Amino acid sequence: MLTLEHVDSFYGRSHVLHDLSMHAPTEGIFAILGRNGVGKTTLLRTILGLTDRSEGTITLDGVELSAMVTHERARAGVAYVPQGRHIIPDFTIRENILMGGFAAKGQRRRIPDIVPELFPYLMENLDRPGGVLSGGQQQQLAIARALAAEPKVLLMDEPTEGIQPNIVEQIENAIIRLNKELRLTILLVEQNVGFARKAGHAFAMVEHGTVVAEGPIDGLTEDLVHKHMTI
Repeated sequence: MLTLEHVDSFYGRSHVLHDLSMHAPTEGIFAILGRNGVGKTTLLRTILGLTDRSEGTITLDGVELSAMVTHERARAGVAYVPQGRHIIPDFTIRENILMGGFAAKGQRRRIPDIVPELFPYLMENLDRPGGVLSGGQQQQLAIARALAAEPKVLLMDEPTEGIQPNIVEQIENAIIRLNKELRLTILLVEQNVGFARKAGHAFAMVEHGTVVAEGPIDGLTEDLVHKHMTI
């Protein structure tokens, strides 16, 4: 289980997360919801140690991550698919994927076996620069890169945002398969409530930098959505 207890997180003097506690079930999809600007991205970045400062306790399967630097947390099993994808445009598809392998525990960096099944286009174009891909194809590449780290936990920040409709369903199906077939724990920041309900096993609703509701996905009621997500 990934557990956060009484976590505060900061960018400079900006206090973004406030006494946040959360428990993501092992091998489940944990949907994180809320309006824009409430701290959802900061929550993921805090887990990976990418904010300026944080306080509180973060543990993964009983191992405390809080005192670790980012690359140590990656080696402990946390991978990140950031909003905006952040692939390296001048690297080939192959090089972008293998870059994720630097965080894997094994010595040999490789393309994960499931990638050809999920994203055949990538395998057919391994020597193309990442920068020429469409937004949806870059998102596929970002997911493949994260998988190369052989993670226990996959942090995904709005993975279908800004993607052409014909690839959205493919990305959604890939997320569900990664959970079911690789038994990955997935933290999914998502504005699409329908997909969160379809894929998720549990959820947390974030407001003003803290969790205001949490539980099994069937507790994600219309009242909660209206109260905490309607603008």
